[in-house]
Amino acid sequence: MNKADIITKVHEVLSGTKADAERAVECMIDSIVVALKSGDEVSVAGLGIFSAKMRPARQGRNPRTGESIEVPAMRVPKFRASKALKDAVK
Repeated sequence: MNKADIITKVHEVLSGTKADAERAVECMIDSIVVALKSGDEVSVAGLGIFSAKMRPARQGRNPRTGESIEVPAMRVPKFRASKALKDAVK
């Protein structure tokens, strides 16, 4: 399933225009991204928790040359599935 499939599902449920469904999906995704950028967690009941965590700096290797490189510290998105989602997927 991709973003277009999600928009189609939302369109079927809302029975409005497809453009309205696309705006609703875009708004949801944008809200999650903005919250993660500002350091907040996003909790969706029955789905899980989106958060941003700090990954520390580390030494890496260039696979082509074998040269050692420094990989900087960075924030990365993280998702923890809820128990309801885990049970539904089993």
